[in-house]
Amino acid sequence: MTLDDRARGRDPLAEPAPARPGERRAGVGPLTFRRLELTSFFHSCVYLALLICAFAAGNPQPLTFVLGLAHGLLWIAMSIACLAAARLRIVSLRLAVAVAVLGGVGPFFGSYEFVREQRNRAARAPASIAGEPR
Repeated sequence: MTLDDRARGRDPLAEPAPARPGERRAGVGPLTFRRLELTSFFHSCVYLALLICAFAAGNPQPLTFVLGLAHGLLWIAMSIACLAAARLRIVSLRLAVAVAVLGGVGPFFGSYEFVREQRNRAARAPASIAGEPR
């Protein structure tokens, strides 16, 4: 709970304050853009290790199974988290769809979309700091 929330008598567990149209939030609770981005990069690393293990290393078991299970569970968790983050306006709908739909085939799509969205946010940041409309 921030000082601003206390001053306004806002409950930190209640619905987050509505964002202005087109505005992205930094995060709500443990669900932040940076954490989702880092988890996406980790998921891409797990998937790359799975591909290397399955195709280049001769499919050693149980390592291939463990990496495949980790990839599947990470994809499910990232899909749910990104769809919730899109609803809370933490990430764009395009990013959430890239993670949820394409993430099962290749999580690299989601990681790319995180980099793309971060660049778009950085490009818009000077305009919003100066008080100019986006």
